[in-house]
This record gives sequence, C-alpha cells and structure tokens, in this order.
Amino acid sequence: MITNMTEGSPAKILWKFSLPMLLSVIFQQFYSIMDSIIAGKYISSSALAAVGASYPITMIFIAVATGFSIGTSVIVSNLFGGQKNREVRTAINTAIISQIVLGVVLSICGFLFYNIMMRMLNTPENIFYDAGLYLKIYIAGLVFLFLYNSCNAIFTALGDSRTPLYFLIISSIGNVILDIVFVKSFDFGIAGIAWATFIAQGLSSVFASFTLLKRIKVIKYEGKHDVFSFKMLKRISRIAIPSVLQQSFISIGTLLIQSKINSFGENVIAGYSAAVKLNNFAITCFSTLSNGISSFIAQNLGAGKLERVKKGVKIANFMMIGVAVPIIAVFFIFGRQITGIFIDEINEEVLNTGENFLKIVSPFYLAVSFKIVTDGALRGAGVMLAFTISTLSDYIVRVALAYILPYYFGENGVWIAWSVSWVVGALVSYCFYLKGSLKN
Repeated sequence: MITNMTEGSPAKILWKFSLPMLLSVIFQQFYSIMDSIIAGKYISSSALAAVGASYPITMIFIAVATGFSIGTSVIVSNLFGGQKNREVRTAINTAIISQIVLGVVLSICGFLFYNIMMRMLNTPENIFYDAGLYLKIYIAGLVFLFLYNSCNAIFTALGDSRTPLYFLIISSIGNVILDIVFVKSFDFGIAGIAWATFIAQGLSSVFASFTLLKRIKVIKYEGKHDVFSFKMLKRISRIAIPSVLQQSFISIGTLLIQSKINSFGENVIAGYSAAVKLNNFAITCFSTLSNGISSFIAQNLGAGKLERVKKGVKIANFMMIGVAVPIIAVFFIFGRQITGIFIDEINEEVLNTGENFLKIVSPFYLAVSFKIVTDGALRGAGVMLAFTISTLSDYIVRVALAYILPYYFGENGVWIAWSVSWVVGALVSYCFYLKGSLKN
C-alpha cells in the first residue's frame, strides 16, 4: 500500500508507518540472534565466537547495501512527495540495476580479500577456519542482500512498510527452520548456519523484486521513463555516497574494536558476540524508526511543508523513548540470563562479559536513540555533511577510547567507550539540528 505522508495527522502517519517497520526489524534481528544461539547451543562456544569474529566483516558489505538504500529511499520519497511520478519510476529502475551490479562486484572483492581482513583482525587460529567458512558462503549471497535492501528501501519510500514486514516474517521463520535442520539433522556445522541465511535471503529478494515490479504499475505518469539514468544515479549517489561512508565509518570502527576484543581471547569474544547481537537488536530498532522519519521528512520537504517536518521530529523522539525504556530495563536487569541463552555450558567468563557489556551500554540507549532520530531528520533533508560529521565524531571517540580505556578497566573499557561516544555523537547531531540545517 503506497502512502502519501504529506497529508493527515503526522503522529498517526508515523505510528502507522513505523510499527510494521519495527516489527520487520524485530524479525530480521530475530534470525540473526538465532544464528548465534544455534551456533553456541548446538555446535560450540567456539562456533559462537567464529560467527562473532566474522560479523564486523559482514558489516562492511551491509554498510554499502544500507548506504545505497538510504540514498534510494530519500530520493524516491522526495520525488513521490512532489508527485514527479515519471522520475520516480526512473529512480526505481536505476537503483535496482545499480544495486545488483554493486552486489556482484563486492562478491568478487570479498572472495579475494576476506582472508586478509580476518588476519588484520587478529582472529584466533582456533576459530579462523570456521569464521572463514561462514564468510565465504555469506559473501556468495551478497547480490541477494543488495537486491533485497533496494526493494525494501523503495517500498518504504513509497509509504509501504507492510510488504517488507511480510517478506521478513517468512524469511525469518524459514531461516530459523533451515538453521535447525542443517545443524541438528544434517550436521553441517557453521556452514549450515551460513547456507540457511543464503537460501532465506535469496528467496526473499526474488519474491520482493517481483512484488515491487507489480506494485509500481499503479504509479501513473505521462511520457516514458528511463530504464537507467546516469543523471538519476548521480542524484541518488549524492545521498548514497555519504551514507555509505557513514555506514563504512561504523564498519571500520567495528573492525578496529573487534580487533581489540580479539586480543582478550575466545571467551570474551563469545560473550561479546552474544551481547552485541542483543545490542544490535536495540540499535536497529532505533535506526528503523529513524528511517521512517527520513521518509516522512523527505516527502514533506518535497511538498514544501516544513511545519510538518518539525512535528514529525518531536513525535519520533517520543516514539523512541517508548521503545528504548523497556529494552534498557530488560538488558540491565537480565543481561546475564539473556547471555546464557547463547551458550550450552556454563562459562563464567562468557556470562560476565555479556552481562557487563549490557549493563554498561544499555542505560545510554536514550542518548543514541535521540541521536538516531536527529540523524534521520538531517538525512531526510539531504543535509549529508552534518549527518556524516555527527557519525564520524561518534566513531572516532569510540575507537580512540576503546584502545585507551582497557589499560584502566580491562575489556570493560571498550564497553565504556561505546557509551561515551553515543553522548558525544548526540550532542554534535543536535547542534546541527538547532542551527536550522533542515532548512538548507
């Protein structure tokens, strides 16, 4: 269902639009978490550590896919809000073709360099083979990742947040079933977890593509749209490239932090792997709501309705508080018990690592959620320099402190670095917002 966000109650529109997106990301993170649980429960804590050690490398590819999707979503939203339907169709075609090509190119690069990246991360030898095996299969499916993200971004830009939810529900359930079958019944080990993701994501991307092509036929316009436009690609890239860089800063920062964590040994890696999956669940929920506000802002700026933009930002912050507070409470109080879900045998060092991480970072979810809303507003307005500086400041502080604070606090110093960096990033982002960047 395509939705015009330039009319009607901003609160009602944002809630109606964002809730399906939030449910989508819950299902998406659910099967990511299940990958780790099945690895730790049914294979070994070494397998859990291997999945965790490979995660920062997979984030590099996800960063590019997400960044390009953000550019697509903002441009399509803006054109759709301005009722430029012929250009909407051109932008959709251009984005899909570009994403497929990009996915193929990065698959080739991934196969060539994944081994080098693992060595640079100081991946322990006892988990090196499993981490590499997982990565090779994951990299083979990158074209599906890029295609699916592109379709998702376009659905969202057109105000349809329900269709991606349906695909994610089916994909998530299918992924978990395949995980269990491949690992428990066929004894494929860590390769089974990777193949389950490959198959589930591949099928979802194909079905999403066919659904999107059918759905956009209702967009009426005069004249003929372009199958591919370098001019439109340049326009999308103006938003996408800073978004890719921003996501890449996150990925590079994550790589550097993972390298530091790897120096603490297998048990800390396993505990961190479990806790960071839970943390990513929370952050992705916040980011999803931020994507909703970006689409809302892009459509309303395209229609020239600045007052609706300001109302949307306020409403989004209240929505974030409603999501963040329950997550903070659960992670802070039950961090140890939740970490224990990921492992088969009691391991005090693994449990302590996960518990300490969650207790230190979760109270600062209010700061990071506020930052993410403000970043989403800046991104929706196309103010990419402010958006990039905000994110860069966050990760520079995080990585620097992650290498300094462990001298005083051990591995807990790395978790403290996360919390401090979120506060710094939130302040920087809000300063840009107060200066009236959305009007630029």
